[in-house]
Amino acid sequence: MSGHTPNNWMQLTKRDAMSTADLQLRDETELERIEHWRAGELERAGYDPSSAACLAAVHDVDLHRAIEMIESGCPPELALRILL
Repeated sequence: MSGHTPNNWMQLTKRDAMSTADLQLRDETELERIEHWRAGELERAGYDPSSAACLAAVHDVDLHRAIEMIESGCPPELALRILL
């Protein structure tokens, strides 16, 4: 064990667990930032805030396609039904 006592291993494990929890929190925060950005882009294109948030949370919805649909005259309600 090259100088590591059980206490050292326990401390290392606790430190690693905190790092993992921090990383998960950081990932969730990054995901939330992306979804907020996507929702903002969709709102600017013409979706209402609720529809924009719904679309933004579905990651397999192509943001550019959702915006192009509105720009080419598709009503937001119809675009939402098509995309979801």
